[in-house]
Formats: sequence, structure tokens, C-alpha cells
Amino acid sequence: MKPNRLIETIFALLATVFLGVVLHAPYTVFIGSAFPEIAVPIKAWKEALMLVAGVLLLVEIIRKKQWRIVWDSWLMRLMIAFVGLHLLMLPVFWQGSVAAVAGLMIDLRFIAFFMLVYVFLRLAPGYKELFWRIGAIGAIIVIGFGFLQLFLPHDILRHIGYSNETIRPYTTVDRNYDYIRINSTLRGPNPLGAYAGMVVLFLAAFVTTKQFRRLSQYWKIGLILAGSMTLVVLFISHGRAAWLGTVVGLMVMLAIRYWKYINRMVVSIGVVGVLLTGGVLYMMKDNPAVSTVLWHEDPYEGGEVNSNDGHWHSLVDGTERMLRQPFGAGVGSTGSASLMNDNQSLIIENQYLFIAHEVGWLGLGLFGAIFVMTMRQLWFGRGDWRVLAVFASGICLAVIGLLLPVWVDDTVSIVWWGLAAIGIATMNKRKMKTI
Repeated sequence: MKPNRLIETIFALLATVFLGVVLHAPYTVFIGSAFPEIAVPIKAWKEALMLVAGVLLLVEIIRKKQWRIVWDSWLMRLMIAFVGLHLLMLPVFWQGSVAAVAGLMIDLRFIAFFMLVYVFLRLAPGYKELFWRIGAIGAIIVIGFGFLQLFLPHDILRHIGYSNETIRPYTTVDRNYDYIRINSTLRGPNPLGAYAGMVVLFLAAFVTTKQFRRLSQYWKIGLILAGSMTLVVLFISHGRAAWLGTVVGLMVMLAIRYWKYINRMVVSIGVVGVLLTGGVLYMMKDNPAVSTVLWHEDPYEGGEVNSNDGHWHSLVDGTERMLRQPFGAGVGSTGSASLMNDNQSLIIENQYLFIAHEVGWLGLGLFGAIFVMTMRQLWFGRGDWRVLAVFASGICLAVIGLLLPVWVDDTVSIVWWGLAAIGIATMNKRKMKTI
């Protein structure tokens, strides 16, 4: 068959975004430090590539007369409506050109990437396996370097431009230098924790398959070591939301996989185990290590620094703002984009309140419908362990979103929504009708 150069070019662009996003932080910091005049525009490299891929994909759709791919599912229609709402709200609550552009990119880049990968794989499903492999390569890079950071100076990243003005080379748990939080190649420890949680769930999903049981002992040992390294990276990120999300996602995945073995006895044992674990951790709350790492309450610093207070105040403030602003405050009014406008910056540490503040109750409702419909379609494909892993990691990230704006991070959001698009776009036609 004659190669389709246009399809190959689109794949190259999407693959560059999919793999390159896991290295986005280090090379944009490095280039921005070396060439300060392009520090801001260089951060938009992935959005620029997606724009080019979108134009080329539009040409291919027109050439093949495949417009139905864009409109034949409610999921795509809702995503288009979500994008349209952002564009409509832009002039209503104008935040300034820079903040508006930044807000659009932050709010919509993962939606745009899903749509691009989905449409591309509907046109060229043969590239599915290559996308899965690229996702695996990205995980090896992130987890591998994260584990390596255990044996390197904690400020090693300062040599490529990391600083308080760009991205901190490391952080601590409530300014306690006995508990260093690493970044790996991501923008901070919280995104790293979320990403590591996703990798844990993918490895766990594979371990439960027949393919794993058929592997040689060497491969099994290698995967067990990879899982152990990932758990270590997850732990030293000190991301409590990621820990919680991973546990919930793992429980959901195991329940799906072993549903026929679950009875009252198993449920009772599980409930007792959870209560006992919670009780033990509560009784150990005065232990310095447990108090600092789990509760973020260092008994030796007298409560002067406590991230729990910041999370709580952000939650209360975000809820109050949502209730009194049904139409939101405008695209670019929240998060890092708000640092670029003339008004006071605002950080909301909850993904759902973040969306409500940007585009109001309608925007939150649309996003909720998009996420639920995406998860519903992944549920139909749970027979494939990779799709099951995407479903379970979606649960994990949804839990994290209650405590952090998890979709704001470009790596986590683009990777997960890209994986979701791979799983959904390549299902058979009968299942596609259920979207």
C-alpha cells in the first residue's frame, strides 16, 4: 500500500507531543534560562504542534470526506461545546490578551489532544500500538529519572536553570528539609505523584492478566522491580492526594477484575482492614515521621507552616466564589494564567472549582458530562487491560482533582486524555455507538 505522507506527518506531530510532554519542564526551563527573550513562547511548543496537526487533520478529513467522525458521538459534540463555551465567555469577562491565551491553553489543551488523537485513530487505527508504546517510553523516562534522583543531589536540576523564578529544583514537606519532594521531569512533586499513580495502576492491571503469567521469570522479575521503583517514586513525591487516588483506583480495578470472587466475607475483611489501618495511623499521629509525612503537621515547628490550612482556605474560598458567580469570572482568571492579568492572582486547589471559576456552572456541567461519558466508554472496553488501567487511573485522577487542579498540569492531562482517546477510538463500531 502506498504510504500516506499526510497521515505520517500528523502521527509524527502527535507522537512528538505525546512523548515530548514528559520532558516539557526541563527543556523549556533550560531554553528559557539560556534565551530569556523566548522563555514564555517556548512553553507553547506543544499547543503549536497540536494546531498544525489539527489543520493537517482537517485537510485529511476533507480529502476523505469523513466529517461523520467529528460528529458521530456525543462525546465529541460535548467537547466541541466545551471549547465553544470558552470562546464565547472570553470577551464577556476579558482578562487581558496574555491571560486569555494562557487560560485557553490551560483549560483546553487536553481536550484538544483527545479530539486530535481520537479523530486520527478513527482515520488510521493501525497506529494504535505505536501510541501505546510511546506512552510506555514516557513512563520509563519519568519513573527512571525520578528513582535516580534518590541518589543524586536534591538540587541537581538547578544546573539546567531550575530556580525560584522558574521551577524549584525540589520542594519540602512544610519546609522540613528531612522530607525532600522530588520533581523527576515534571513541573513539581504533585504532578509526579499523579503520574506515578497512573503507572502503578497500569503495572497492576498487567500483573492480573494471562500475558503476565506467560512471561519468563526474568521479565516477571523486571516488571516487579519496575513496580517497586514506581511505588518508591510515588512515595517520595509525598503527594497525599496521589496516594489516596492510587489506593482508590487500585481498589476499583481489583474489584472489576475479581468481581466474581467478591462476597460478604471479602467485603467485611476489606472494611475491617481499612478501619484498622485508619485507626493505627491515627494512633501514630504524634510520631514525628507519620505526623509530618501523612498529616503535614511537624510537631517541632509549632504549627507555623501547615499546608492543610492552605488547602482548606482554598476550598472554602473557591466554593464561595462558585456560589456567587454562576457564570464564572472568565477564562484566565484562575491559576498561573491569572498571574498575567492586571487583577489579583487567584489559586484554587480543586479542579472542579477551578473550572467553575473559569466558565461557570454550565462549564462545570459540560466538563462533568465529558468526563463521565469518557469513563463510561472506557468501561465498555475494560476487557483490554490497558483500557482498564486508563479507567482506573481516571478514577485516581478524579479523586486527586478534589484536592488539586490535576488537569492543569500539561503532562498529566495530555498523557491521560491521550491514552483515553487511544482506548476509545479503536473500539469496535458496535461499542462506538454507545458513546
